[in-house]
Amino acid sequence: MCIGGIRLLTGAAALALIMGFSPPTLAETHAAGEPEVGARIAYVVDSSETVHLGKRETRRVPVASLVKVMTAYVVLREGELGDLVTITKADVRHAADNGATSAALRAGEKVTVRDLLYGLMLPSGADAANALARTYGPGKPAFIAKMNTAARQLGLADTVYTNADGLPTPKGGGHSTAVDQAKLAKIALEDSAFRTVVSKKTYKVGKTSLHRAHTWTNTNKLLGRADGVIGVKTGFTSKAGFCLLFAAERDGRRVFGVLLGDQDGRRFTTADRLLDFASEQIAATTP
Repeated sequence: MCIGGIRLLTGAAALALIMGFSPPTLAETHAAGEPEVGARIAYVVDSSETVHLGKRETRRVPVASLVKVMTAYVVLREGELGDLVTITKADVRHAADNGATSAALRAGEKVTVRDLLYGLMLPSGADAANALARTYGPGKPAFIAKMNTAARQLGLADTVYTNADGLPTPKGGGHSTAVDQAKLAKIALEDSAFRTVVSKKTYKVGKTSLHRAHTWTNTNKLLGRADGVIGVKTGFTSKAGFCLLFAAERDGRRVFGVLLGDQDGRRFTTADRLLDFASEQIAATTP
């Protein structure tokens, strides 16, 4: 039960605090009616800062393409949506050489930042990430520095970025926590342009003299499946497992959830159940 956004601790949780060790999380105690979560890490919180579920939510781990949420956040502050970015061979090779998902961009295309953000977030294009980081660093090292500066400014104390796409690197691709990712989602979704991008199931770019036609489909299968979903991002690497950062409007609040180290299809069914669970909790505590 929560009052004023503060969870009241009873029983074993209260005893744990008295004895000087951390109380078990909701996911580990399996409270009555709470969905079981197969993901290694999970976290659900709403806009009133009421935590509905936590499972190893402060553990530092790689988060794969959830990194691109910060990439988009930085780009939206460094550039203008109408800016033109020229795609290079290096951008295309970056995705191909790393076996990464791409937006199927081609060298020589001139694409607006607005369109590249869709290519970044919907099909999770590593080519789009490379182009944006290269342009708005300028240069990738400078862009990564901007990502880490933003993380510190936003209070993401357990987050470190080593690239703009979340791909594995010799340094491990950086790390974050479920708590930090939920916090970032809350902040990023305050930007209407970001919110518009991540809520789209499909986005089409018509052919022009500057670029060819593109159709990008969102990898977030929770969109259209669960009520009120507004985004935000999927991710996968062999080390991070399947990841999902999601958000939805429920019962007058915005609910944010994170699943890390999950299975592909299961992350969406679990997220659906977690949103329903949060809705029930909100309804039960709303006068």
